[in-house]
Amino acid sequence: MVTGKRLADFGYRAFSASMMLLTAYGGYMCAMRGYRYMQKQKALKMAAENQDPEIIKD
Repeated sequence: MVTGKRLADFGYRAFSASMMLLTAYGGYMCAMRGYRYMQKQKALKMAAENQDPEIIKD
């Protein structure tokens, strides 16, 4: 028989684990967005230096 305390403890642990995973995933998504932003800026800078109008058009 599962007591209320055990059920509450399990629920708390499951909730905490899901919040940790969501936080890690959010950090990953933020890092990837920053990486893509930096890559885009680098590509735009190279295009501006080379005067390539096809890339700058974006």
